[in-house]
Amino acid sequence: MTDDTARFADHASAPPPANERWSPVVIERAQIDAEIERLANLSHPPGGLREARIVHPQADSRGLGLAPGIEVRLSVLRPGEKTEPLRHNATEVNFCIAGSGRTQVAGREIEFEQYDVWNHPGWTSHVHHNPSRDLQVRLTYSNAAALRLLNVYQIDDSPPAPDRAIEQNQAVRKSAEEDPSEADALVNPFGSFTVGDGEAWLMPYERLINPPAIASPALYWPWREVVEQLDKLTALGSKYRGRRLYLLYNPMTGRTNGTTPSFFSTMTVRPPGIVDRPHRHVSAAINYYFSGSGFSRVDGERYDWSAGDLMFSAPGWAIHNHASNDDGPVYELTVQDQPFHIQLESLLWQENLKEPPLLLGVDSGFATNRGDLEK
Repeated sequence: MTDDTARFADHASAPPPANERWSPVVIERAQIDAEIERLANLSHPPGGLREARIVHPQADSRGLGLAPGIEVRLSVLRPGEKTEPLRHNATEVNFCIAGSGRTQVAGREIEFEQYDVWNHPGWTSHVHHNPSRDLQVRLTYSNAAALRLLNVYQIDDSPPAPDRAIEQNQAVRKSAEEDPSEADALVNPFGSFTVGDGEAWLMPYERLINPPAIASPALYWPWREVVEQLDKLTALGSKYRGRRLYLLYNPMTGRTNGTTPSFFSTMTVRPPGIVDRPHRHVSAAINYYFSGSGFSRVDGERYDWSAGDLMFSAPGWAIHNHASNDDGPVYELTVQDQPFHIQLESLLWQENLKEPPLLLGVDSGFATNRGDLEK
């Protein structure tokens, strides 16, 4: 029997609990390659999912993330294999690190190649297929770790097939368009209205359980087009005070600047010999380096990395910076939970350690000198 009696904990006089900062960790290419080989040699698993979570040594036994709220999975499909339809209430960023293939998700069939990126909306049936002659290897970044810690992660392993789900969604939309009277009957005749000084509102239950629906599309960023734009940033030269990257932006995330509602994904190029300025932010960062080599300093400790390494590179609020070696440009995919923190109004960011931090999304943010260099 467990004690199910709530308790009171003194708050005013007790010191606040210290944040438990997870340490940076580098998963080297050799480790990843060994796990790819192990997954590829398994007998056909349930649902066709040859997957392993990459788990931080300090991870909670339920969250099982590489960062406290970010799950990272390594997924492999043999030539000719196909997964069964699956959906869950997590959102995902998918990144092909080897091979090629096809994914059906959210009304799209995405043909992808190495270093292409695409997102999965929540509760959307999806299927992965490898019609090629080579192994298909993907990294998948998901907010499932946060949902598990909240005890609300839900999986449906028998959903409609992706094409059937598309037909059902279209039928629902058509029905609503043809018979709007049913929707009208649910609207509170009083609507939402202000109280007090006129800036606070009351909203009726009918709107509470039927918020405005925003389409959440599956989007696709082909590497061959992204790299063309990245390479143009190299020409900014050593005087540029900023990072040479592009956000893989999903417009449905609006002001939170996301690839999904929880994460942003950025593609970065680091010319040889570039050293970033130290900075810090509340959001956690995970980097996959697929070209070049370099090192990161996190809380004063040096961590070396090279192409094919995956790194939990920035624990929340840890001072850090990154540098490229002289052996060629670095290309990397970075995933952070910045949009999640903007929505929570918790994204403290200190771009210059000599200046106070700002609350991004509420305060006006930072600027670079890119405009001056491109005049």
